[in-house]
Amino acid sequence: MAGESSYKEEELFPTTKLSVKQDRHLSDGETSTTEEKKSVDEDPESPALTVPPRVHDGDLGEKDGDHLRPVRSTTSSVLSRHAVPVPKDARRGLLPWLSLVPEVDKPYNYSNGVKWIVTLVVAAAACAGPMGSAIIYPCLGEIAADLHVSKTVVNLSIAVYMLSMSIFPLWWSSFSETLGRRSIYLVSFSLSAVFTVASGLSQNIAQLVIFRLLSGGASASVQAVGAGTIADIWEPRERGRAMGIFYLGPLTGPLLAPIIGGGLTAGFGWRSTMYFLAVYCAVIFALVLFSLPETLPRRRQEQATPAPIPIPTAPEEVGGGTALSRVSTRRSAVQARTKSAGRWVKRIFVDPLSILKLLRFPAVALVVSYAAITFGSLFILNICVQAAFEAPPYSFTPVIVGLLYIPSSLGYFIASLLGGPWLDRIMVREARKAGRYDARGRLVFYPEDRIRENAWISSALYPGALVWFGWTVQTHQHWVVPSVANFFFGAGSMLVFSMATTVLTEFIPKRASSGVAVNNFVRNILSATGSVVGQPLIDAIGFGWLTTGVAVIAFVSGNAALLLLRRNSQKWRKEMNEKMG
Repeated sequence: MAGESSYKEEELFPTTKLSVKQDRHLSDGETSTTEEKKSVDEDPESPALTVPPRVHDGDLGEKDGDHLRPVRSTTSSVLSRHAVPVPKDARRGLLPWLSLVPEVDKPYNYSNGVKWIVTLVVAAAACAGPMGSAIIYPCLGEIAADLHVSKTVVNLSIAVYMLSMSIFPLWWSSFSETLGRRSIYLVSFSLSAVFTVASGLSQNIAQLVIFRLLSGGASASVQAVGAGTIADIWEPRERGRAMGIFYLGPLTGPLLAPIIGGGLTAGFGWRSTMYFLAVYCAVIFALVLFSLPETLPRRRQEQATPAPIPIPTAPEEVGGGTALSRVSTRRSAVQARTKSAGRWVKRIFVDPLSILKLLRFPAVALVVSYAAITFGSLFILNICVQAAFEAPPYSFTPVIVGLLYIPSSLGYFIASLLGGPWLDRIMVREARKAGRYDARGRLVFYPEDRIRENAWISSALYPGALVWFGWTVQTHQHWVVPSVANFFFGAGSMLVFSMATTVLTEFIPKRASSGVAVNNFVRNILSATGSVVGQPLIDAIGFGWLTTGVAVIAFVSGNAALLLLRRNSQKWRKEMNEKMG
């Protein structure tokens, strides 16, 4: 039995040993030179940046989250990489002993199989929130008739849902840095299941709006914390592919949801869509409970947890008088308790909002704006698809309208499978081209290495597809023609989302989930705005001019952001690292 146990543990936690010579062959295929090894201190693109900031390199002897060191290709590490399981009584998170995947000392050292299991579970969890926003598109008319309100008022419930998904992750992200990822997932999805059932039982629009707000805020936890989990377990040179798979969740949710919603509404009524979401949240809860260990690095959790303030209990002798000592001790105890309470109030109400201060950094603000405008365009397109194909001359049923979201889903899926590895190859290529190696022959990566031809192609592809869709439905072309446009929109926008999320986690590796929470906050505000104004704008100016206007804004702002990032990102990154310490 002991031999069998040891064999299984070796499979789950493999040990990898590579010599410098072997790894250098893997990284470059050429013998390193003295000039190459020195290039880490002589950046050809930014001579003023003498020590490039680091994302993560996974070495056992280096500080986690220390972002003033270079980002290295960890495949060249001469250290053995062995994941040591944490004893059951020392594992973190709620009910940690129920997880079939044990917590380990270094999450980077999980086997690839375990990493992909975690990634897929988190991606499935990320699907829940966006799915809840789109699943009621096919049943807007039925909800309006059942609750005796207009479709515009029902759209307001969608907007409120999206706003809650933008605001609540600020708190989830902040709490995850002290309570851990696992606990946040379990609490949030249990609450989401309860509030979603309550939404299905609503008897008026006020109840529906309130419970939808709460369910959206609960299910949105993974929108910020999920990207942090991916950054916890995947090294930079592999993270682009993993982030692409993760982002399939929040992007395919809004596209599969109308298909599911249309079928459920046709067969069982609109309330069945809420019960479906509740069951989905319960399934995610079970998956997290049994297959997702705590991945937050212990050092970061210890640094983020406030130290307790000691409260005096025994009187001290002051000037030989015990009365004065007791008064002094009581005063000190009150002051200590007040400080402790104030610290927790700050932790609960102020610190989550402080995440928004990350927007004062130009690099973060530009990446967030680029992704947010793309996400807002997605929701404009979703409303256009529903409005165009349910009206004459198409006049499709809710089920068929739901199926017409499949082309963009295919675009997301293909771009996720191919775009992530492409993103990683671009990063490696740029590091090699610049000759950035450290003294051990390992590649040195910059986050902006990911902003190359992939970004320029995507910034033109999805706006062009948006114009294509708008004018083809405006002129009543065959449904296949705008559907092809939807495919290219899905592919182009997916390249934007995966690049932006990965770059954010690498610009601020010590606060990866906070950076994604800010991105989530801004983009969901724009998507909520799009949900409210989309239909009135369609009625006022038509599909063609609406999509053209959105496409112009997206193209100009996206290319301007990319140009500024390419020219200034290293300077901005240095300033950001100095200010953040």
